[in-house]
Amino acid sequence: MGRSRTSSRKPDPVSDKDRNVLGGPLADCSHSPRTGFFRDGCCRTGPQDHGLHVVCVEVTAEFLEFSRNAGNDLSTPRPEFEFPGLAPGDRWCLCAERWREAYRAGAAPHVVLAATEESALSVVPVEQLKAFALGAKPN
Repeated sequence: MGRSRTSSRKPDPVSDKDRNVLGGPLADCSHSPRTGFFRDGCCRTGPQDHGLHVVCVEVTAEFLEFSRNAGNDLSTPRPEFEFPGLAPGDRWCLCAERWREAYRAGAAPHVVLAATEESALSVVPVEQLKAFALGAKPN
């Protein structure tokens, strides 16, 4: 049985206006698992995305536990939402506010800056994102 998606949720193709937090073109975050509000592998947003799913992260066991304890179980598959469930090492487009909550709780996952959409900066300062950039050592 195939999945149907409403046309109101389909995005425009990635364009030059899709910028990352470093000012460059927005890179894909993950196609396995397929992530993004639009499930196109890219952490971009649109008017329907009230959660601002724009921070590309590499999840850790610590973050998954934090998120589960905060009421958002990201480990359990939810096929009705096209959500496969996440495991440590998976990349995922996270809500900017959830990343900030995890940061404040000492459980923030690493960030893929080139794949994090610039609108994340309305919630999280670029310095915090850079401190948790994949490959950087968090403070």
